[in-house]
Amino acid sequence: MYVPPYENLWTVVVAGGSGQRFGAAKQFALLRNSERVIDLAIAMARSISTGVVVVVPATDPAAVTADHLAPVPLIVVPGGATRADSVRAGLAAVPDSAQVICVHDGARPFADVDLYCRVVDAVSDPTVAAAVPGVAVTDTIKQVRREPQGLRVVATLSRDSLVAVQTPQAFRAEVLREAHRRVGGDVSLTDDAMMVESLGHVVAVVDGDPTNRKITHPEDLEWARERIGQVER
Repeated sequence: MYVPPYENLWTVVVAGGSGQRFGAAKQFALLRNSERVIDLAIAMARSISTGVVVVVPATDPAAVTADHLAPVPLIVVPGGATRADSVRAGLAAVPDSAQVICVHDGARPFADVDLYCRVVDAVSDPTVAAAVPGVAVTDTIKQVRREPQGLRVVATLSRDSLVAVQTPQAFRAEVLREAHRRVGGDVSLTDDAMMVESLGHVVAVVDGDPTNRKITHPEDLEWARERIGQVER
């Protein structure tokens, strides 16, 4: 059994989005029987954490049931207008005693224990403030500029220096709180690791998992259902 290098490790599962690209709140889509995408994400977070905070849409506060008395407490809070607002709402419910805080997308049902272990272990290095999972980029990536006539290529980026970043992301608790306090309102900073990076802290990259796919479009949900079926055979 994995023993985290910290006595007080909390996870914030961010599930406050409305799912505009998906066409519905994708985190509550059914995967099998009555089990939803978010249910798998929460179950895995609870298996590795001292406590879990789930951020749900403010319009659907009963989407997840709180359970403060379980061996691993589950706290549910309403989210905000943006992802950063929702993360801050989750952070406010995390006890001050937390040493490390993981942030995970509620629409990623397949993050496993090994992935959590890798990011948590990485921040046990005193020189590292945060750790993110990354997977190699296989497509050719073009940097573009928007012009009146349309998009134009500015440069072709080297794939050797690029990774696609996933969650869970692990943070030293005080650093994550500081980042949200100082730069959390900057909309150009699109995830928590970028906020921490902008303050000059070291962000480590660990091996991600190609199957840790985010449910973004309906075809992603079909893939997830097929994957569960294949695993259970």
